[in-house]
Amino acid sequence: MSRAPGDPSRPPPPARGESARESASDPHAEWRKRLRFRAWRRGFKEADLVMGGFADAHLHALDEAGLEAFEALLHEADQDVYDWVLGRAPAPARAQGPVLDAIAAFAASGGAEIKR
Repeated sequence: MSRAPGDPSRPPPPARGESARESASDPHAEWRKRLRFRAWRRGFKEADLVMGGFADAHLHALDEAGLEAFEALLHEADQDVYDWVLGRAPAPARAQGPVLDAIAAFAASGGAEIKR
């Protein structure tokens, strides 16, 4: 017996870029899902495109330390993170690291439609 798509007992589909097997075997799957949701709801469109686009493309590959760094960036002010990513302002030491560098590279490579 198949279940209807809206059936609440049916598990949700895997997030974009994530297979069902990855979701079942990833101990951080729910955390990644929450981070992806928050990344797409930053407060202004350009930040949504950068952070959400990066989350869709790269969140699956981040280890626990990377997820923590990404989450810390989500706690920062939207405009500050946006300026750091575009190189308009220097990032403070607490925000510097490979995740911010990866987001900046993503934005610079055209991974997000942004205004410079």
